[in-house]
Amino acid sequence: MLIGELASRAGTSTRTLRYYEEQGLVQPRRDANGYRQYDDAELRVVHEIRSLLAVGFGLDDIKPFVACLRAGNSSGHVCPDSVVVLRRKLAEVDGYLSQLTEIRQQLHAQLTQAVEHRETRCWTSSP
Repeated sequence: MLIGELASRAGTSTRTLRYYEEQGLVQPRRDANGYRQYDDAELRVVHEIRSLLAVGFGLDDIKPFVACLRAGNSSGHVCPDSVVVLRRKLAEVDGYLSQLTEIRQQLHAQLTQAVEHRETRCWTSSP
C-alpha cells in the first residue's frame, strides 16, 4: 500500500508516517519511482506506535516494542527490552501518583481550613 492508504488505515497523516520513518520506526520499501510501499506489518507497527504514544511513551521508548514486532512476535511488549521500558514507565507513573496524592491531601487540608475559617468580608462587592 502507498503512504496515503497507510495513513488512512492507521488514522494518522502522511507527515506523521514520514516522521516515524525518519525516527527509524517505520520501514517502507521504495519502488523504482521512489514511492513508499508498505505491507500490512507496517500497519501493525503504526498501531503499536500510536497506542504507546497515547499512554505517554516517547518515541525512544517505543523502539524496543517495534523491534519486538519486527522480530516476528505477536506483541510488541513480550521482549525483554520492552519489559524493561514497561517497568520504567510503571515506576514513573507510580511516582506521579504519589505526587498527586500528596498534592490532593494538601489541597484538601487547605480547603477544610478555608471553610472552617471563612469570613463574610470576602463576599462583599467592591465600591
